[in-house]
Amino acid sequence: MADKREYRMEELAREAGITVRTLRFYRERKLIPPPRREGRIAWYDEDHLARLRTIAALLERGHTLNGIAELAEAFDHGRDVGELLGLGAPTEETPVRLTPEELADVFAGQATPENLAASLDLGYLATDGTDIVHISRRLLETSAALVREGIPLTDILSAARRVREHADALAELFTDLVLTPERTPEDLQRLRPLAKSVAEAELSMALDRRLQNRP
Repeated sequence: MADKREYRMEELAREAGITVRTLRFYRERKLIPPPRREGRIAWYDEDHLARLRTIAALLERGHTLNGIAELAEAFDHGRDVGELLGLGAPTEETPVRLTPEELADVFAGQATPENLAASLDLGYLATDGTDIVHISRRLLETSAALVREGIPLTDILSAARRVREHADALAELFTDLVLTPERTPEDLQRLRPLAKSVAEAELSMALDRRLQNRP
């Protein structure tokens, strides 16, 4: 694998389309990671350039520098994708790779530091270099659709935490039902579509009851 290209401060600023003074300001605000030092020379790489382009894109979308700084801190302290998948790679869900500005567009400006931190905590998001990985395309698309319907992302993530608790309880119930001494984890994997069918049918009927009982 080829080494990353490195830039001196003046070269990086030129590539990013900003002034050296702006670059120094971003570094002081910790919007970009520290450079590699070689004596008195500071060396920046392609990750720094990608972060600067992300900052420019987020500024164009109306984010403030304070908000971008908080987002950068959340990214830098969040799980990386290897750690997230190491917790148990999904067998049916398809991860989605996004840039920070693409994530901001998906959620129509609601990708705030608070919502990002909640998503990282839930294990929905992870970082991979300068990209973000959402663990499930289905959850990402569903959440985005709910936001488009006018439901705040904060409320969606709060509900997701409660859904996670109920989903874990249902998974435990089905696992206890199937994994008798005569059966193996392979049987559980084979029978999981049945568990999903029961959960979907029960949720459908529960929604029917809710609609029928509305005043």
